Amino acid sequence: MKLITGGYAQGKLQYVLSKYRLREDAVWDGVLPEDGTQQAGTAVVNHFHRWVRRRLQDGGCPEEEALAFVERCDNCIIISDEIGNGIVPVDAFERAYRERTGRILMELAQRAEEVERVLCGIGQKIK
Repeated sequence: MKLITGGYAQGKLQYVLSKYRLREDAVWDGVLPEDGTQQAGTAVVNHFHRWVRRRLQDGGCPEEEALAFVERCDNCIIISDEIGNGIVPVDAFERAYRERTGRILMELAQRAEEVERVLCGIGQKIK
């Protein structure tokens, strides 16, 4: 599993598609592929942070679900915006969402074989 992170609109998806020579049909936008729906090859989960938000809003457990997904799909690339920088939100849900997303990304980074941060379309290897 590979984890790609970076700020909003920094070219993360284009970077991944170019670096790994993937087509856009390998991309799952804001969702995790379910068993049986994943095509052969590498699955790219773009906007992972949006998936986390929806799971929290729906009362799910994104921590357990994300870890179960990467166990099933060890050849995936997860792309997430960095959402923990800047002003701390006043809204309690927004604070919890930022905190839990950050903690999930920390766990994914520990398990990942590669972690990169993309800035201005240029990847920096972190791990």
